[in-house]
Amino acid sequence: MRKNFKFHAIATTVIATTLVTACGGGSDDVPIASDACQVLSTSGGSVTVGSGVAGDPALPEAASGYRTGLKPVYSRNIMVTSSNALASVAGCSVLKKGGSAADAAVAVQAVLGLTVPEATGLGSGGFMLYYNKASGTVQSYDGRESAPAAATANYLRYIDDNTNKTTPMPSARASGRSIGTIGIPRLLEAVHKDHGLTAWKDLFGDAINLSTNGFQIGGRLAAAISSNATSLKRDPEATAYFFNADGTPKALGTVLKNPAYAQTLTNMAANGAGVMYSGQIAADIVAKIGATTATDGSAITPGKTTLADLAAYQVKRREPVCTTYRATYWICGMPPPTSGGIAVASAMGVLENFNLAQYAPTAIDGEGGKPTVLGVHLISEAERLAYADRDKYVADTDYVPLPGGTWDTMLNKPYLKSRASLIKLTASMGTATAGDLGAIPLGVDTTIEHGTNHFTIVDAFGDVLTATTTVESSMGSFHMTNGFLLNNQLTDFSASPTDASGALVANRLAPGKRPRSSMAPTLVFKINVVGGKGDFVMATGSPGGGTIIQYVVKTLVGSLDWGLNAQQSSGLVDFGASNGPTTTVGGEHPNVNITNNGNNDPLITGLRSLGHTVSTAAQASGVNTIMRATVNGSAVWQGGTDPRREGLVLGDAFTP
Repeated sequence: MRKNFKFHAIATTVIATTLVTACGGGSDDVPIASDACQVLSTSGGSVTVGSGVAGDPALPEAASGYRTGLKPVYSRNIMVTSSNALASVAGCSVLKKGGSAADAAVAVQAVLGLTVPEATGLGSGGFMLYYNKASGTVQSYDGRESAPAAATANYLRYIDDNTNKTTPMPSARASGRSIGTIGIPRLLEAVHKDHGLTAWKDLFGDAINLSTNGFQIGGRLAAAISSNATSLKRDPEATAYFFNADGTPKALGTVLKNPAYAQTLTNMAANGAGVMYSGQIAADIVAKIGATTATDGSAITPGKTTLADLAAYQVKRREPVCTTYRATYWICGMPPPTSGGIAVASAMGVLENFNLAQYAPTAIDGEGGKPTVLGVHLISEAERLAYADRDKYVADTDYVPLPGGTWDTMLNKPYLKSRASLIKLTASMGTATAGDLGAIPLGVDTTIEHGTNHFTIVDAFGDVLTATTTVESSMGSFHMTNGFLLNNQLTDFSASPTDASGALVANRLAPGKRPRSSMAPTLVFKINVVGGKGDFVMATGSPGGGTIIQYVVKTLVGSLDWGLNAQQSSGLVDFGASNGPTTTVGGEHPNVNITNNGNNDPLITGLRSLGHTVSTAAQASGVNTIMRATVNGSAVWQGGTDPRREGLVLGDAFTP
């Protein structure tokens, strides 16, 4: 029988030194805190997150691009890491009362929908992996949005297939056509039904209180309101919520109250997720998707979602994609309709044919050190090969089967070894060609988004949950109802059902189909003596659109091959490539020198000498990682959060 524990919390601020071992180990500074869901201020006292006093990590600050100096966090029993301090507190509060990781996820997501609505919310979708320690099982939950039954292959391309072959107004994204049938409420309900311990009604208190009493706008939300002002002002509810009476965007630090969201959560807490799929809220969602006129009188092309579409929506429990790595680890990811699990496994399966340890970063510091030229080259080349196969073969498998009817066709060892043989140490391949695995229609997803969030949770029973949720682009479709924004996920479909040659694309739109994604929540385990999944090693994931795959791969390699701790691997330079000649080296990182067009940085010049076209554009990954570690012979949790976002790791204190 599971028992309750008394918990305390820790964060990334003050230090006590001890020896820690995790995937290679090393000496780390260990923050120890003193009270439940609090952190230690720089003066040594405890600070309640959200209190507004000095040292509160929830205090708003301008988006800086990269926060230096974050430390790995350690706890004995529980841990939550998310990209918002208030969301981490909500999850920690549930865990310290004896709740499960599933319970905490409901609380975390409810707060994220309020504090980072530009990224996620009730009007969005996502994917989740859940590891149940008692049974040793991994379950994947598909809460991806779906196209309405009335959609056609040209739903995003034409206002009408027969009478009006012009682009939806004011754009496909900002029209009702981009909005998929929402998945998050049913996703939370499903994982809670399977693994919840705390009553559903008791999981929304923090989010309701914050909605009612207000929270201060953070840097990323302030920037999103300002940069999307024109589009948001087409919607009356978004205008009233995000803008002042004089039409100016609500700024950093403004106290924002959302009584409509509080009412939605109150209704959902009392009556279940079904209130989002039938009844008044559902009717309001359908009406908003069907809106035809903006606040300025301009036309909006309506979507065709109906109450029947909402009522028919189901979360799908799918078998995860699990492959071995270096005969040491099992890596488990999400199956289609996301391509993330397959693409990450593909890249890692190629990379295990190389000795990456000899290409580890140099000058390793708290930010992960300086990646080496050949390390970045090999990983980027492996990713090119993975993206090439992903683009050609992966879509919603309920509509387009994988080659051979199984992901093993793309991920078996002999095939990936043959793919690895295409990589040269002396030159980049530029653009990779997909492997010949059969006549599956091509389909390329080049969507860039900034509207996604990731969180990872471990409970006192050893269960682990890792989830990526998203409205798609920043502020989604700009349509708002009942206190939350609606997604623009259907733009993840290929706008045209055919490619330039006239062949059908795999990721074409179809009624009820779920668009391909790159989301890649990931779990790692040791291989046990009989070859099965043994001890838990780590859980991670990130937002980032098509680059999610790259962010997850660099975090996995950083931890599993290079011995970086959870904070170092989360903060490591973002690097990698989709299937094209450009290789990204995130210029926001303090260990990258972008002056003089990067010509003073040996990593950038070394990659260029191998034929890479290097982009140093700032990256906005949001990696949140939890690993198993050992401190003085005791097993503990170790957490890290991406310095590029506003995250916080919380857990319970321990004495080394």
